[in-house]
Amino acid sequence: MRITIVGDGGWGTALGLLLRQYGRDVTVWGPFADYVNEVRQRRENARFLPGVGLPPEIRWTADPAEACAGAGMAVLAVPSPFFADVCRRFCGVLPADVPVVSVTKGLDPATHRRMSAIAAAALGARRVAVLSGPSLAGEVARGLPTAVVAAAADEALAVQVQRLFSGPRFRVYTSTDPVGVELGGVVKNVIAIAAGVSDGLGFGDNTRAALITRGLAEMTRLACSLGARAETLSGLSGMGDLIVTCNSRQSRNRGVGERLGRGEKLGDILSGMRMVAEGVPNCRLVVDLAAEHGIDVPISAQVCAICHGGQDPQQALISLMGRESKPEHGRRD
Repeated sequence: MRITIVGDGGWGTALGLLLRQYGRDVTVWGPFADYVNEVRQRRENARFLPGVGLPPEIRWTADPAEACAGAGMAVLAVPSPFFADVCRRFCGVLPADVPVVSVTKGLDPATHRRMSAIAAAALGARRVAVLSGPSLAGEVARGLPTAVVAAAADEALAVQVQRLFSGPRFRVYTSTDPVGVELGGVVKNVIAIAAGVSDGLGFGDNTRAALITRGLAEMTRLACSLGARAETLSGLSGMGDLIVTCNSRQSRNRGVGERLGRGEKLGDILSGMRMVAEGVPNCRLVVDLAAEHGIDVPISAQVCAICHGGQDPQQALISLMGRESKPEHGRRD
């Protein structure tokens, strides 16, 4: 099977490398021809996945038609702010009957829709799955073991994705709850910014643990209000991804939060980053989506206030601690 990877960032590159190691025929598409040529010649994606050698058998192109030629499956690995535009570029080029796997963790800025829904609408795709879980690109590229979830409303498609990606160091489970799998991937980036802010302020492990736990409750409330199953959020694509993103020094979102907690300005932080920290644009979208459904998301709201409202990070944590006392579980949590 020929696999098309749409997106030449770290995650798309790591998945392309993984699939090539299985003997798959892989083509990676990137938006800028000059950089694609550089990656092809150097056999290294120095901008997004430095230090990882790439085999010459992986094809690199900036031409959508060339990328899609003979594709048996397409993997969409484009940051959420650009996801819809890139899908529209591939509309009519990627055949509608080719299965699509979204690995992007975000919401559409204009509509608040999940990436799989955007892909289905923009591409006219008939079969769309998602792949998510604790999967830092650098670790996957280096062959360090992890486990993720392939989800689709059509269980047969989830199993097809499972079989495609499964290997000795990349274990894939299946789910028929793409809503929960995708929203876990969205909200965990927002909570990771909060965990980073806490660390940047000099708070301890207790604080981070509390933020992770209450962030999981927040994530579950929102996802279940949109039709997800609670057990999905307690699994790899919810709790698992939340743990690694809040704790890892490799996490861009946690790193942004830590620098905010130390007093740096968001604009200065982002100007020095080559990759997208998805929690920054998505914190506002999560808060808006929660408001549409009447769901309380206090941690996400404070992250949004820090990133986009000028809120002082220390005051944000104080505000969370000063909220009305209530039971841990139940209707008032």
